[in-house]
Amino acid sequence: MDTVRQMLRKINNGDLDSAFARLYGPKEVPQQRARYAEALAGFGDWFGYEREVLLFSAPGRTEICGNHTDHNHGRVLAASVNLDIIAAVSPAKDGVIRVKSKGYDLDVVKLDNLKAVESQKGRSCSLIRGTADGFAQNGYKIGGFDAYTVSNVLKGSGLSSSAAFEVLIGTALNHLYNAGGIDPVEIAKIAQYAENTHFGKPCGLMDQMASSIGGVIAIDFADPQNPDVKKVDFDFSKTGYHLCIVDTGGNHADLTDEYASVTVEMKAVANALGASCLREVPIGELMKRIPELRRQHGDRAVLRALHFMRENERVKLQIEALENNDFEEFKRLVVESGHSSFEYLQNVYTVNNTREQGLSLALCLAQGILNNQGAWRVHGGGFAGTTQNFVPAGLLEEFRSRIEKVFGEGSCHVLNLRPVGGVCVNSH
Repeated sequence: MDTVRQMLRKINNGDLDSAFARLYGPKEVPQQRARYAEALAGFGDWFGYEREVLLFSAPGRTEICGNHTDHNHGRVLAASVNLDIIAAVSPAKDGVIRVKSKGYDLDVVKLDNLKAVESQKGRSCSLIRGTADGFAQNGYKIGGFDAYTVSNVLKGSGLSSSAAFEVLIGTALNHLYNAGGIDPVEIAKIAQYAENTHFGKPCGLMDQMASSIGGVIAIDFADPQNPDVKKVDFDFSKTGYHLCIVDTGGNHADLTDEYASVTVEMKAVANALGASCLREVPIGELMKRIPELRRQHGDRAVLRALHFMRENERVKLQIEALENNDFEEFKRLVVESGHSSFEYLQNVYTVNNTREQGLSLALCLAQGILNNQGAWRVHGGGFAGTTQNFVPAGLLEEFRSRIEKVFGEGSCHVLNLRPVGGVCVNSH
């Protein structure tokens, strides 16, 4: 391993440029040199410039199709993006993990006690402890380290900053103490365990899988303990389109009940049909029983169940479109998914605050600008937050300008899909 000073010299000399180009694209290399130099300088200031370090990266993710399907054992299409959390990391022999994230207080986790701490739920230290606990419970080696992190994964953007952080910690433990031999799927499962058990947030496995594995991936949660994961061989960079995530600035407070209602209503319909989740229900059986389901659980629950059924099939069709290099069909299915979320899943605004409909407005504007040339849909959990848009290069500046006039400067984030998940950058 190189010291901080040696690594800074390597970056300045361009020794890591090829690694940066693979992760972020050739145009991003100068910016990434500066970012990694910032992480190294931050590490040096906190922990010492003569320490030997490795550099790590874990990406955010975008959900491409499969809106609210994972919790009912459905299919999802997702991809890692070029926004990530990076870290300079050095092993420590004292059995303590210390993580200083830029702009946040130092997290200190002692590895002699890995039980979940109630008072730390919802804090980043619980994710560190939970990841170490997951490693230990699965028979993997753990040990201390010092880390300084820098992130450009937008919080509250639907790009899953918490999953990226968990995967970053897991990737560091994998390379420092397990010779890099742990499968990315296993790291993702451990990351989910950390978030569910220690952080206290129930979540599916999609976010962690996309961050850990990287690239475009299809996940089938029919067996949620052993999901089927498949890499989809498709190069978005050759399509002539840009992925734009629009942050509408909506307020995420008090939306827990809205998110929960989706799962509750879908599972209520499944239970009424003698199943534990909608994946176990044939669509013919659902259609046949609609009259009684309306009486028992209401129309919205039925509509949400129908969204699940159709969205689950749509994921299969999107995978086929990408594998056949049929981007026109892919775009058509993106728009179809968006309409299903808006009209049937109904997760684009909250009925408790109908004055605030930023997602609805962003989708309306996107449809007007892109018309038949692009694609647009709600992104992630919904009710507030972000939309996902596939914008042709010739319309990018007009799209960004018109969107940012409404939602503010910097609200339109132009992203790339990246082919690599959680990674040790300077051993790659």
